[in-house]
Amino acid sequence: MTITALKWICRGIDLVVMLMGKAASYLMPMLAFVVAYEVFSRYVLNSPTIWAFDLSLFMFGYVAALGGAYAQQKKAHINVDILYFNVSQKTRRVFDLISYALGIFFLWIVLDMSIGKLLEAIEFDYRRESEWAPPMYHFWIMSIIACGLFIAQLGRDMLVAIYYLFTGKDLLAQENSDGN
Repeated sequence: MTITALKWICRGIDLVVMLMGKAASYLMPMLAFVVAYEVFSRYVLNSPTIWAFDLSLFMFGYVAALGGAYAQQKKAHINVDILYFNVSQKTRRVFDLISYALGIFFLWIVLDMSIGKLLEAIEFDYRRESEWAPPMYHFWIMSIIACGLFIAQLGRDMLVAIYYLFTGKDLLAQENSDGN
């Protein structure tokens, strides 16, 4: 029963992170369009926009932050391969647990700061210092969501690593053999 619950938790986190990562990836073509439109408007029409720079900054921030947990899920983050791949599976899992714990610690600090910044942005109506002056609260909401997703993904990865250390088996062995 406990193993089944752990698998459901892991699958649920995997699904949410995957959906959010793919959703964030759809912002890339929109970002490219905004930048291309600004270039066209500025150099062809000789009429630059007041909003394209701010919007492109926000969209890039969304893609980078919301894609972090998805990159973790796909094991796309940097590793010290020369050390990592020359040790046993169990030692790798210990390395993973240390890095996941450090990641969660750092992300928890960022999450806490983002909540404080969100409350400040709402209370004082913080806006970006530009001609367009868009409000900043949405950026902090995105930061909170991104940190939460990343923490959930790292927590999920910790569960899998701990399970392996105690049992010597992969918690999601069937899912891993299917390519997920």
